[in-house]
Amino acid sequence: MDEKTSSPRPRGDKPQWFHELKRFREGAWARAALQLANTVLPYLGLLAVMGYGMLQGWPYWALLLIAVPAGMFLVRTFIIFHDCAHGSFFPSNRANRIAGFVTGVLTFTPYEAWRRSHLKHHATNGQLDHRGVGDIMTMTYEEYRDATPWRRLQYRLYRNPVVLFVFGPFYNFLIFNRFAGLDGTASERRSVHLTNLAILLLAAGFSVAFGVWTYIGVQLPVILMGGAVGIWLFYVQHQFEPGYWAHDDEWNQLDAALLGASHYKLPPVLRWFTGNIGIHHLHHLQPRIPNYRLRRAYLAFPEARVGRPLTLWRSFRAIRANLWSELEARFLSFREAHRMMRRRAQT
Repeated sequence: MDEKTSSPRPRGDKPQWFHELKRFREGAWARAALQLANTVLPYLGLLAVMGYGMLQGWPYWALLLIAVPAGMFLVRTFIIFHDCAHGSFFPSNRANRIAGFVTGVLTFTPYEAWRRSHLKHHATNGQLDHRGVGDIMTMTYEEYRDATPWRRLQYRLYRNPVVLFVFGPFYNFLIFNRFAGLDGTASERRSVHLTNLAILLLAAGFSVAFGVWTYIGVQLPVILMGGAVGIWLFYVQHQFEPGYWAHDDEWNQLDAALLGASHYKLPPVLRWFTGNIGIHHLHHLQPRIPNYRLRRAYLAFPEARVGRPLTLWRSFRAIRANLWSELEARFLSFREAHRMMRRRAQT
């Protein structure tokens, strides 16, 4: 996996190039508007083609083939939503909130509630003492070793790829997001209610015009495919060997970004669909850089590069990054963990 190395840094110690990255943070109206158009319009167009195909009796396997690029355009729509949450997509905060709400409806995600949890994720990335908000749940080896058999089983089920990437999108986007944020501020609760209402009105309108099963047959596979890709991206951005986790007194922002967020080196077409989010270590260094300027910033600062980017093929090994070992400062697979536990029991 990523073989990143760094020397320990004093807390708060940031090199000059870190500050110079800020010049890429400004959003651009024309770039943002163009990206919004070349993302949302093709997405809606593909949904329309799928709906037409269902009404014309096309074989469903053909519609599922169309759902693949539609799902990728949905991923790109979520990247825009994500940038709006950071206030980086448009130069205007108001424009970011409006675009964030609209793309949130399209991605079945309430903007204000998700924004809060995601910003918390950025503030606490790699901090062992603040896990569980806006991230993939991660247990340490020591916690797993001392847990009850039932707790271990729960964690292993949660970490199962079928649960994460097949059932996960259904639960996260269709169920969890309908309620996430209801315990938050008034604006977050309002965002949840308005997003749910907008989704309901769109679904009802489409169903009245073309039929309930047509709507389900079109929207469901697209949201599940796009959701699976999105969850995989989020997973592999922070769950890889060796990785980075530290307690508050040892945590360092630069190490958390350069060691605890991957550079996922994707082919150009996938890089386009994912809005360069694979350059995730740089995104964590300066979250206000919009996706359409992220690669330029990466090329401008060799100091911000990692030793060995994570390729598409090698990224699948991240499935084995199951537990964080505080002693060895790296991820362990369940197999490694149980082997260590057996050796410990024999001594």
